[in-house]
Amino acid sequence: MKSAPLSTATGFDPVRLIETYQVGIWRYLRALGCDAAQAEDLTQETFLAALQRPFQDINPAATSAYLRKIAFNFYISYRRRAGKVTAVENVEELDRTWSHWAGEDDGEGLLDLLRDCLKGLTERARQSLEMRFRDQSSRQDIATALDISPDGAKNLMQRAKQQLRDCIESKIDIK
Repeated sequence: MKSAPLSTATGFDPVRLIETYQVGIWRYLRALGCDAAQAEDLTQETFLAALQRPFQDINPAATSAYLRKIAFNFYISYRRRAGKVTAVENVEELDRTWSHWAGEDDGEGLLDLLRDCLKGLTERARQSLEMRFRDQSSRQDIATALDISPDGAKNLMQRAKQQLRDCIESKIDIK
């Protein structure tokens, strides 16, 4: 994903910069707490800011860290303008955690682990999580679709999330 150089024979390639790092910055902003639309807006602002300054691509890790720092600052500014209190220490801890776990592939490896672990769930458990997190369905809607009680849906999703957590943690420990 990041094997192509950002500069061409004629110089810096801003299109390659965006293509290479956009998904990772968007995921990072989502991890900080942005909804999808806000993450999209802040991702665009991040690249606009980066491209308005002299930019030198030293290596993928440094470029990713630089772009995350810009995105982080935009996120904090957005939260302040919106009048939302954010404990900066918590956000900075999340930033360190993101850097540790997402690594140089912007979380793609973790997503692959999640996809693999999802295969280990029962069809009903997988469907409940997809309805909840992909479709934003209510617990009642999930319960109706699966022909169980709302409490049954809650328990099913809790067990499925715990199974995913255990699966991912076991695969990370192997590496």
